[in-house]
Amino acid sequence: MELKRAFDFLYYQVETYPKSDCFAYKIDGKWKRFSTQDVIDVVNKMSLGFLEAGIARGDKVAIISENRPAWNFTDLALQQIGAVSVPMYPTITVEDYRYIFDHAEVKMIFVSNEDIFRKAKKAAEGLSFIKEIYSYEKVEGARYWAEIAVLGQDRNPSELDPLKDFVQEDDMMTIIYTSGTTGRPKGVMLSHRNVVSNAIAVSGILPLEQGKSRALSFLPLCHIYERTGVYLYLYLGTSVYYAENLETIGDNLKEVKPDIFTTVPRLLEKIYDKIVSKGMDLKGIKKRLFFWALNLGLKYEPSKEMGGIYNAQLKVADKLVFSKWREALGNNVKAITSGAAALQPRLARVFWAAGIKVCEGYGLTETSPVIAANLVTKEGVRVGTVGPVIGGVQVKIASDGEVLCKGPNVMMGYYKQPDLTASAIDSDGWFHTGDIGEMVEGRFLKITDRKKEMFKTSGGKYIAPQLLENKFKESFFIEQIAVIGNDRKFPSALIVPNFEALRDWCEHKGIHYTSDAAMVFNKDIKQKVDKEVARLNEEFAQWEKIKKYTLLADLWSVETGELTPTMKLKRRVIDEKYKREIEEMYI
Repeated sequence: MELKRAFDFLYYQVETYPKSDCFAYKIDGKWKRFSTQDVIDVVNKMSLGFLEAGIARGDKVAIISENRPAWNFTDLALQQIGAVSVPMYPTITVEDYRYIFDHAEVKMIFVSNEDIFRKAKKAAEGLSFIKEIYSYEKVEGARYWAEIAVLGQDRNPSELDPLKDFVQEDDMMTIIYTSGTTGRPKGVMLSHRNVVSNAIAVSGILPLEQGKSRALSFLPLCHIYERTGVYLYLYLGTSVYYAENLETIGDNLKEVKPDIFTTVPRLLEKIYDKIVSKGMDLKGIKKRLFFWALNLGLKYEPSKEMGGIYNAQLKVADKLVFSKWREALGNNVKAITSGAAALQPRLARVFWAAGIKVCEGYGLTETSPVIAANLVTKEGVRVGTVGPVIGGVQVKIASDGEVLCKGPNVMMGYYKQPDLTASAIDSDGWFHTGDIGEMVEGRFLKITDRKKEMFKTSGGKYIAPQLLENKFKESFFIEQIAVIGNDRKFPSALIVPNFEALRDWCEHKGIHYTSDAAMVFNKDIKQKVDKEVARLNEEFAQWEKIKKYTLLADLWSVETGELTPTMKLKRRVIDEKYKREIEEMYI
């Protein structure tokens, strides 16, 4: 069959690789599985229920929930009748909810639980176009999501056929409001063509056996990265198992034994830090062997032949150390795709050395999302790059270094914001990503910084803060960092330490650890961080080096306002919040 709309993937799967576990979700400690036919039946009933409830072609429906099969049911059911989903992060503020509800004029809202229901209800006050709020969990005062399917039970499923046929590939499928690092969120309009073309293009580069693979899903479905991934899994006949939550990922990996999962660098950093922390607890020969294997892995280059002596050593390291890493991930992972932020090269090297192929990719919500991705082959991967550009997509580097993209994956535009659309997509159809990059070896794209985040010191030298930040986060003792220095004499930094690592280090050194807030002023810790900063500064030119820094006691988060839901720094917020600390570094 011809695949033109995202819901076509569902019918393609039932024709080619019908699954007994198309989607799976843990309820009360047991996996509940939905076959492909189960999913189709629920989706069709919900489509009819939406029609009965008055949802029509072009109407907007918000989804605010953690991952679960019902999220997909709602999404696919809306698509079949030409309605438009508006997915949102559960973690954003009531004010952001209200702005999006109002801007998109949503007619109906689906939430996951009581807490989000209360926030959504407050945000919806006074917005007369909102008909109802449904909840995926039973919540007092909210309609239960399954009631939508019941609404249409007396309608004939054949009613859907002409409606599905009327949905075209260039119709708007979803509006995704990007959190942005400044200002109000922008509504990215994506068509069926945008998403379908991207899923199919990426499918050809993944090492998955069609109809026989499993994926573990835990990144938010409201982000197009994970959502396009799910359409891709439907297309390849890959079963999708949803992790219970971020805390249970380790257990779920061992249970599900996935062939693949998508992740963000921060999670890989946490896995790596946890592994190193356990290594620190070892004694004697076991500890020496662990760090010997780790240092060996950090030298690995997946695109090169490492030589007989190295390979022999790697076999020993694998048997003694790295095999246990694979066991912790379910012992079946063929590939891990990493996106949404820069992956530290050392992490890519050590995971590849351990037989865990971490493939960094690149894209934006506006590009549905994938533009480029590393492959699992020696010829198709270059550590430090985001890989070759995917099929059907074009990339060129503008004269100022900005990465431009053209292809069927490029968004329709920003909802109700034609001026912003015109500034993002030029008259020749090139989307301006806002990222600075270069081509390596003529075919591997490398991203070096955000165009708008580069700054100039008062001495006229340009600084790429992300380059510094990504390097400094390689330190076991640095959790978060923001590089400062626009129009200043030199670059400085706000640093949030890895307090777990500091506690372990203090215990090892016999230093009494009181509280995080107190320890950021401890002279021994300051000396330790001084050494880390000096070591990492060696990688940079004199004008780029961090000259001063301030340790902070509080972790930055979405809830406290310093991070976007995709974990990017809100630099203006940080600059304002820590104005005093920043000024003191330049006295």
